[in-house]
Amino acid sequence: MCRFVNDEGKVLERFLGLKHIEKCTSIALKEALVGMISSHKLSMSMIRGQGYDGASNMRGEFNGVQKLVRDQNPYAFYVHCFAHQLQLVVVAVSTSTPAIADFFNYVPLIVNTVGASCMRKDVLLAKHHDNLLEKVENCEITTGRGLNQESSLARPGDTRWGSHLKTLLRILVMWEAILDVLEIVKKYSIKPTCNGGAYDLAGKMESFDFVFILHLMIELLSTTDTLSCALQRKNQDIVEAMHLIMSVKESLQDMRENGLLKRVKSFCEKNEIKVLVMDEEVNARGTSACRRQKVTNMHFYHVEIFLASIDAILSEMNHRFSEVSSKLLVCMALLNPRNSFSNFDVDKLVRLAEIYAQDFDVGHILMLPNQLREFHLRVKRNKEFLGCTELSKVAEIMVKTNMNKSYPLVYRLVGLTLILPVASLTKTDLRSKMGDEWLNDLMICYVEKEIFRSIGDDKIIQSFEEMKKCRMLLSQN
Repeated sequence: MCRFVNDEGKVLERFLGLKHIEKCTSIALKEALVGMISSHKLSMSMIRGQGYDGASNMRGEFNGVQKLVRDQNPYAFYVHCFAHQLQLVVVAVSTSTPAIADFFNYVPLIVNTVGASCMRKDVLLAKHHDNLLEKVENCEITTGRGLNQESSLARPGDTRWGSHLKTLLRILVMWEAILDVLEIVKKYSIKPTCNGGAYDLAGKMESFDFVFILHLMIELLSTTDTLSCALQRKNQDIVEAMHLIMSVKESLQDMRENGLLKRVKSFCEKNEIKVLVMDEEVNARGTSACRRQKVTNMHFYHVEIFLASIDAILSEMNHRFSEVSSKLLVCMALLNPRNSFSNFDVDKLVRLAEIYAQDFDVGHILMLPNQLREFHLRVKRNKEFLGCTELSKVAEIMVKTNMNKSYPLVYRLVGLTLILPVASLTKTDLRSKMGDEWLNDLMICYVEKEIFRSIGDDKIIQSFEEMKKCRMLLSQN
């Protein structure tokens, strides 16, 4: 993917193509990258940002592709794909405590047992349908377009944790139907070994532990999933991505203060699940029986699970997104247009220009402070910028009002900030099931669908006719 700012100040991404790699060494990957860029008559010297996932051969500080590219072009600054880092954050949190790790061991077992056959799936959908009708009749839920649609129990993926959120939400919505199916499997299995552990799974689901962690993980994954979707937007800029990350951290801190015991208790009471007495003392989990260390249920669920998981996700985010505190991105964050450019700092933005020495010579550095001050005063008075919250909109407004010509150095700074990548191209399991050439063609058509929609059918037909001699001319239906 190639990211750039066009003449209208809009951030665009273009899919250049896929290339088969025989060796996954950093040198081979770098050569393939240079070849791909050269094939489109682009220059490596014009690169100002590069973004990959966390593989060592890509992000390695000494021999990775990003280092080899920076050896050739020191201004091609590397940013580890934010969306990929977020996935690593969530994976780490899923194993942050033994109770949560155990919970995620049971989730796929429940999904697999309930959906093991077409018959079980049909029973699940029928039970869920009946439950929805009963709730509608009792006025517990309302009807409407897009509400309470028929759905199945989704299987969680191994690499995309957004799928885990979908699975947990389905378990919550189809709770009664799932338990009914597990009871049927347990009752009508010929042998105990044939029920897929349905007896234990039903008991596990109806425990306070499972319900508490289910609600907790839905809360956490909902917060991170919103960020993940935002980070993968094609027009997302690095400044807005940093703001979103900070917002998620603030949301997690708020969640840390509020808790969710009230909601869990309400769910348990509604579904006739035993609610534990929070002040009751129990043996601390993970300690030997001889020590007899006592803690309250409140301490276990609030401190050892709830706070531990939030602390883990905050710690992982601070570690994984350490780039946010780097000199380059800190300077870029000053261009955030929120609250009338309240973070604007002329001296630090001049330092940002000094980092990109290839794009700003000595004369530019001397002229830049005055342009920045004049620009800042003007945007605060200009109604066009009122309520502007995204840096990409700043570039568009500057072009629209010809401010890009009045303040060309400021516009250049904005453009350099916008092209720094936030997310790299994502992969799916279909990648290994089709040929490289076919996948390349399909990817170009899909990613660049707006361009292909603008191409008329007559031009496509003409292109096919010119590829090779045909027995007859193609025609439109």
